[in-house]
Amino acid sequence: MEYRLYNGQCCINSKGCCRHCNKLNTYNWLCDIPEAQQATDYVEVQFKNTRKAYYLNSNKLELSQGDVVAVEASPGHDIGTVTMTGKLVLLQMKKHRVRNNENEVKRIYRIAKPADLEKYEEAKAKEHATMIRSRKIAEALNLQMKIGDVEYQGDGTKAIFYYIADDRVDFRQLIKDLAEAFRVRIEMKQIGARQEAGRIGGIGPCGRELCCSGWMNNFVSVSTGAARLQDLALNAQKLAGQCAKLKCCLNYEVDDYMEAQRDFPSREIPLETMDATYYHFKTDVFKKQMQYSTDRHLAANVVTISPARAFEIINMNKRGNKPRTLLNDVEEQKPQKQYQDILEGSITRFDNKKKKRKRNRNNAPPKQVSQ
Repeated sequence: MEYRLYNGQCCINSKGCCRHCNKLNTYNWLCDIPEAQQATDYVEVQFKNTRKAYYLNSNKLELSQGDVVAVEASPGHDIGTVTMTGKLVLLQMKKHRVRNNENEVKRIYRIAKPADLEKYEEAKAKEHATMIRSRKIAEALNLQMKIGDVEYQGDGTKAIFYYIADDRVDFRQLIKDLAEAFRVRIEMKQIGARQEAGRIGGIGPCGRELCCSGWMNNFVSVSTGAARLQDLALNAQKLAGQCAKLKCCLNYEVDDYMEAQRDFPSREIPLETMDATYYHFKTDVFKKQMQYSTDRHLAANVVTISPARAFEIINMNKRGNKPRTLLNDVEEQKPQKQYQDILEGSITRFDNKKKKRKRNRNNAPPKQVSQ
């Protein structure tokens, strides 16, 4: 067992069993099985932020999660961190449809030397200044695009420019100007707003790190139907994330809501009683309650019933019968909860008390000191 430093924090590495402090970290749950660790020579390597690739350990190096390695690139070499080894790599390659042809997959050269790391740090230090200057060059060419991030290769001979654009952009002249300005090989990659948020990072409205920069590596489309299914207010400001798109977390509980709502009747079916016609107003999935209103759009004469009672009334209406009220005899006998407004009375009553206390202190006679 050995101790290593990741981002300034010490953690224990036991052949890939530790969760190192890095974005998109993974836990190798097969790390204790020797057969699984020796199942393949392919290794998953992570680069800046969310970029990952798979390489062949042709030199039979003893690698574990967290090792910094020099890998094959075109041209030169790149520096990355080993994030996964063993049989799980094959499953990940199958998931991402990566061909495991030894003639096509690039190789791992060596564990990074101090000279490699020094050159890598020098290249990383130029990324922010390069991004600012490249934005000015793109603006001078009147290109409708935004360069969101720049990633230098480990040896500093190549730079990847990540950009966002709504329409197709002809950046042939831009590549020439960038190559002339920075004297490196230029590669342009278009990304979406969610990918940009994942690369930049940040804190979400929940107070935690953004999911796209913490653990998500693929983005599933999010629709407003997920918000409607969970009875969320269709407020664009509340439903949008840092990327100005719908929050990815809207999809987290959709399946549970869909399964829970199988026990509820359709919301489009009105309930007929002798007094009036009631329309669906609101559903509380957790309490298993449904609220109906006599007005289709407003909360008027709202009555809360259970899904079983709603099914019962729907079946009665199909037979041509109408109950007297929505509530059954048992529900009518239950006492209704009385809610008291916490702002009942003057909302400045606390301020008045403070003023009275100050006034009493000012009008109070001075204390007599006994001699």
